[in-house]
Amino acid sequence: MKRHGDNSQGVQAKPMTTPALQERFQTLVDEHKKILYKVCNAYCRNRDDREDLAQEIAIQLWQSFGCFDERCRFSTWMYRICLNVAISFYRRESTRTRYVLSDEDRLLNAIDETANQPVEIQALYQFIDGLDSLNKALVLLYLDGNSYLEIADMLGLSETNVATKISRLKQTMRQEFRGTVRA
Repeated sequence: MKRHGDNSQGVQAKPMTTPALQERFQTLVDEHKKILYKVCNAYCRNRDDREDLAQEIAIQLWQSFGCFDERCRFSTWMYRICLNVAISFYRRESTRTRYVLSDEDRLLNAIDETANQPVEIQALYQFIDGLDSLNKALVLLYLDGNSYLEIADMLGLSETNVATKISRLKQTMRQEFRGTVRA
């Protein structure tokens, strides 16, 4: 399998040293930056933590770009890295004191729109915020339109396990929103 940085003689070049690769990386990340914002928003409550997480994700994306397999979609690869970094960050930060923030400070600037969202969307954000890290990842990936197979691949689960977990999450949401939000 040929990877970024391999030349035809099989000699490994230094990853990310050419301006063309750097530009390609920046273009791909810019095209898919909403993935980064969604993951940061889902795993961090305050702006400083979101910014720290975004920076950690960007560094890991940069360091891993040389291993990106172009047979896969970039968005799938990016989601996997974002979620892995976010879950590690969340576990590490979970011992810190959590702050209660106003609605206007809950999202990254790039997606700071919940104040203008319908009550149903705000309820969904609150529901997602209360989930554990795996279920947050499942919901985010599902809401972003990924198939069960793609989600399974990104999270290292079986497709059947993903389907079962999402079904249970839907049932929990229906029960929680019954009476609060009309379907």
